[in-house]
Amino acid sequence: MDLRKLRYFVAVAEHLNFGRAADALHIAQPVLSRQIRAFEDELKVRLFERDKRGTALTPAGEQLLADAVHLLAEADAVARRARRAARGARTFAVGFMPGLIVTGPVRALRARHPELTVEVLRTGWDTQVEVLRDGRVDVSYVRLPVEPRGLGIRPLLREPRTVVVPAEHRLAGKESVSINDLADEHLIQPPDVVPEWRDIATELRSPAASPPVPVRSVEEKLELVAAGQGVVVLPESTAAFYRRPDVSSVLITDIGPSQVAIVWEQSRRDALIDEFVELAVADTAEVSGTP
Repeated sequence: MDLRKLRYFVAVAEHLNFGRAADALHIAQPVLSRQIRAFEDELKVRLFERDKRGTALTPAGEQLLADAVHLLAEADAVARRARRAARGARTFAVGFMPGLIVTGPVRALRARHPELTVEVLRTGWDTQVEVLRDGRVDVSYVRLPVEPRGLGIRPLLREPRTVVVPAEHRLAGKESVSINDLADEHLIQPPDVVPEWRDIATELRSPAASPPVPVRSVEEKLELVAAGQGVVVLPESTAAFYRRPDVSSVLITDIGPSQVAIVWEQSRRDALIDEFVELAVADTAEVSGTP
């Protein structure tokens, strides 16, 4: 499959407008149209329906778009790993979410393979799997749920979740709270991240169930919490990692724990990945005291 034409297809599918897609690709619109027609001829399917109302994906186009995202990411990953290999020394990269500590298995892998350069990369909710698919890391410590397609997944640990509130908040300083205590609060994150809050807030028709402020990083969320603009639910280790005097974290007793796993691309055959996963599992067991 011609990856260049596939990228052209994705651009049109995302914009659903040949003119805007051509601008984004920095090519002329007639060239883009010819490339898409040639791609359809190669695949022997129609990918778009075009009429006076605009451009729409056909069922075949919708399926190709779903597959194309992963295929292009894998192609980028292959190229990135090839460039890393061309630099000489073998490298192994580990992604990790805020609050998660990867020092133990990273040191163990370095000790076993002195010739290996082991790198670490901090990720976020939106990138914890993306960095794996595009080849920036070989394994990634993630907080579930993630899109499991094409991934090997090994659960590592479960930890309680806390609510972070302003230091002067009515709940600050309490040993624990229930999700009902938070029903009237404004949640500074997508409600689906905390379905227990979403369900109780919807049930009570709480005004707090308004759309969340669009923020990404933990630091941004905590700045908004400190400013009194809402609360955020975080895993216990993340709240502890970002401890600061103007906010307070309180254990939530009646919602599910945050689940941590290590993931990798299932299609890759790399003994280092298998070895690191086992090191990560052993390290987690040692730290938690489980057999």
